[in-house]
Amino acid sequence: MATKDKTPKETPLMKQYNEIKAKYPDACLLFRVGDFYETFGEDAIRASKILGIVLTKRGAGSETETALAGFPHHSLNTYLPKLVKAGLRVAICDQLEDPKMTKTIVKRGVTELVTPGVSMNDEVLQSKSNNFLASIYFGKRIIGISFLDVSTGEFLAAQGNEEYIDKLLQNFSPSEVLVPKQNKADFKEAFGEDYHNFYLEDWVYKEDYAFETLTGHFQTNSLKGFGIEELPEGIIASGAILYYLSETQHNKVQHITSIQRIAEDAYVWMDRFTIRNLELYHSYNPNAVTLLDVIDRTLSPMGGRLLKRWLALPLKDADKIKGRHEVVSYFKENNDVLKSIQQQIKQISDLERLISKIATGKVSPREVVNLKDSLDAIIPIKTLALESKNTSVKTIGDSLHSCDLLREKIKETLNPEAPVSINKGNAIAKGVHAELDELRSISTSGKEYLEGIELRESEKTGISSLKISFNNVFGYYIEVRNTHKDKVPAEWIRKQTLVNAERYITEELKEYETKILGAEEKIHQLESQLFEQLVTWISTYIKPVQLNANLIAQLDCLASFTQLAIENNYVCPILDETFELDIKNGRHPVIEKQLPVGVPYIANDVYLDRETQQIIMITGPNMSGKSAILRQTALIVLLAQMGSFVPAESVRMGVIDKIFTRVGASDNISMGESTFMVEMNETASILNNLSDRSLVLLDEIGRGTSTYDGISIAWAIAEYLHEHPGRPKTLFATHYHELNEMTEILERIQNYNVSVKELKDTVLFIRKLIKGGSAHSFGIHVAKMAGMPQTVIQKAQKLLKKLEKDHSSEALNGTKSSNDEMQLSIFNMDDPLLEEIKDEILNLDINTLTPVEALMKLNEIKRMLGKK
Repeated sequence: MATKDKTPKETPLMKQYNEIKAKYPDACLLFRVGDFYETFGEDAIRASKILGIVLTKRGAGSETETALAGFPHHSLNTYLPKLVKAGLRVAICDQLEDPKMTKTIVKRGVTELVTPGVSMNDEVLQSKSNNFLASIYFGKRIIGISFLDVSTGEFLAAQGNEEYIDKLLQNFSPSEVLVPKQNKADFKEAFGEDYHNFYLEDWVYKEDYAFETLTGHFQTNSLKGFGIEELPEGIIASGAILYYLSETQHNKVQHITSIQRIAEDAYVWMDRFTIRNLELYHSYNPNAVTLLDVIDRTLSPMGGRLLKRWLALPLKDADKIKGRHEVVSYFKENNDVLKSIQQQIKQISDLERLISKIATGKVSPREVVNLKDSLDAIIPIKTLALESKNTSVKTIGDSLHSCDLLREKIKETLNPEAPVSINKGNAIAKGVHAELDELRSISTSGKEYLEGIELRESEKTGISSLKISFNNVFGYYIEVRNTHKDKVPAEWIRKQTLVNAERYITEELKEYETKILGAEEKIHQLESQLFEQLVTWISTYIKPVQLNANLIAQLDCLASFTQLAIENNYVCPILDETFELDIKNGRHPVIEKQLPVGVPYIANDVYLDRETQQIIMITGPNMSGKSAILRQTALIVLLAQMGSFVPAESVRMGVIDKIFTRVGASDNISMGESTFMVEMNETASILNNLSDRSLVLLDEIGRGTSTYDGISIAWAIAEYLHEHPGRPKTLFATHYHELNEMTEILERIQNYNVSVKELKDTVLFIRKLIKGGSAHSFGIHVAKMAGMPQTVIQKAQKLLKKLEKDHSSEALNGTKSSNDEMQLSIFNMDDPLLEEIKDEILNLDINTLTPVEALMKLNEIKRMLGKK
């Protein structure tokens, strides 16, 4: 691209381009030239790769040669989403004047900056997912965060420690995250590199500036009404989002009517590992079915988005949960009401995004008609809800706004078959504007109109042969043959004389000509003007339409839960004040849907309390279904507290406030850390955050290290959970059957195993949880089933027999004699082994030694002594 010293050689167009590009250095600039959007230089190289369009050169061979790639302007909606989805920020630079009206270069300017997190384009957005823009502010100890979906107007704020913010980022999956420039490294270290980040100047993140920006936008004096005044870091993050909107040319944002606090204490706490392990809405395996895939029976985009939110933030308030359960029960018992409501919801478009388009002025006539049709479909729902015997449903019916005036106005103003663009014409209905109707009748029935004039003038003058014609010189004229010349009225103006006829014009014809020639342009002008007025008027209804969208979303989610319960035989869980969790014949909601037809899911009971059975130690071989039992317990609790029915015969439970899961070292491992280190970090996070209503699910803890080490750690963790004053309810799955001995020492630990039937050559997994510990491991059987070579299997069996024999002979000989020997050898001062052990101990740096290393070192010394 031309540099400053080559300025004289720059063409006026490239000079203009370079000036605009300098203002948006980090965006891909789509530069409108005639009927094309062009990209130049680096932008062109990137765009051609992403869009698969031809890369050519402008000014080939000259000093100002630059890469060039472009596409027709009417294809913007095809190409723009691809650029944004690739993570680019796209500046759309349009022609700001008609090229015909200027003799110099056309005035151009950026009319919109579209970024991954700020887009109103339907092709970029997914209907059942929010498109959040997030903003992060690093305070001294606390991090502030804010989420905004500009396409729906949802605006949320929160603050907390790094772990909480990480969980929110996972839950809300923002498309773009705004970060202060000075915290670039902090963000990567805390939250990884999976997000599209945009770095803002540090001065944007100031409390006074944020407060003024927010109160200015909401036109209030304080933020108390939104419940966020106690979130200083959250306020700063929110102010930065509004600043970014104005910077990206998004100034029409009155659909952002409020900001909400994400109330951390109102929802079940799940750490990031739990969200990942339970595969609620994401999975590392591209073909895996998530819980959301199975439970989503919503029929509207608003419902789909709200269901995701409910899944990310399950409730802790028992009354609110019961309220949802009651609605589901009501719908289940009144199937005709459910069917009618579902039928109406199907006819409702994306109300939130439609009203946002109204606010931003990016709405088409067709979409306004869709808005009216959607509001029409709400009326029968309102009637049904008001007639309901359920209080919650009745309240929703009462709160739904019928928007009578709005629906009537749209119906009167627009044609029911309104076009997708105002430029296509015929959007405004007949009878709205007298001049428009007249212009249309002139435009469409010009021939009849002229015939009318012809007939009238012929009768008036008695000239039967007169005819009206048109040419480019005079426009419309009346032609009269010379034989009738004397009948021509005095007010007609003669324009041309021919050999045997004369041509005249009249005042009426001149007026008509002006009308018909300007009609098309005037029609377009009037339609645009009337449509704009309508859209401005509709924007006064933003709040009631947003309220309707939210209420319909709630009904949709509750109807979805009902549909799920009917189709899959789910039951209503009973919530009480106890600390118990009593699941009878629980099933895994996802796995049961994956089973081949006719294969029943093996259901299991799980009972946990704080008095007799606080920890269940589940032993059993790999593949026997231990993990499935753990996960299904968590999913049943989650579904229950979202307000859904659950896959079980019955469930009675006290509310759970935190769910922790830790699945052993087979999972994805963070870069650069050992499996064991990751496992210990995650487990430490659980042990430091326990409460008396926590549910802890540990699967194969200690698997990432040596067997003795693993057993020691698993034992220590189980003991810690048992002795914790909160007595958290725990399911502990392990293949270390040595842990079965814990029940003899610790009263609230009970042994269960996943039953297995040993046949002659194989193992039959019955997948039933039964009381009692597992006798031994079935690893070799599993290896055989997996197709391990026969020689390996035989060798493993021989080794196993030898080890079992050695172990039992040790047990028979007792440990006392070996202990005595150990003591003798230690007191034998001439023993070289003692010297070796002494050196080992003296060389240890106790200050840097971790507990696990200490255990391993002790184990090593014990082995050295054992050899003696």
